[in-house]
Amino acid sequence: MSSVQVREAALADLPPAVLYALLRLRVDVFVVEQECAYPELDGRDLEPTCVHVWADVDGAVAATLRVLRDADGRGRIGRVATARDFRGAGVAARLMERALELLAGSDVVLDAQAHLQHWYARFGFVAQGSEFQEDGIPHVTMVRTA
Repeated sequence: MSSVQVREAALADLPPAVLYALLRLRVDVFVVEQECAYPELDGRDLEPTCVHVWADVDGAVAATLRVLRDADGRGRIGRVATARDFRGAGVAARLMERALELLAGSDVVLDAQAHLQHWYARFGFVAQGSEFQEDGIPHVTMVRTA
């Protein structure tokens, strides 16, 4: 694989073509591939504290996630998506590491698809509460304490 560059920006600082590529990857994975018709654009990308983090490989978006702050002050990682051709190559792990750096000193929460629970556990996340359904896919809330 070519060199992976981890990039980050607030929504207002994203070049339009990059924003399009990030949103397209999220739709490709969450709506098309997982066959979930749901409002992918949920408004949280517009929050002033939202930071988009993505992996650039030769000018293409290979993976993405977003970093948020919840009303209770905890950090939140969401919309973790990796293009099919880059899965298993450690690209998303690099994004998770950067997201956790951005949220250093804070408790961090995420809602993981249940089958990825062990993957998130590698980063110190622990399941909290019962499994729940979101758009027909089992999820579990996971927390990483500061």
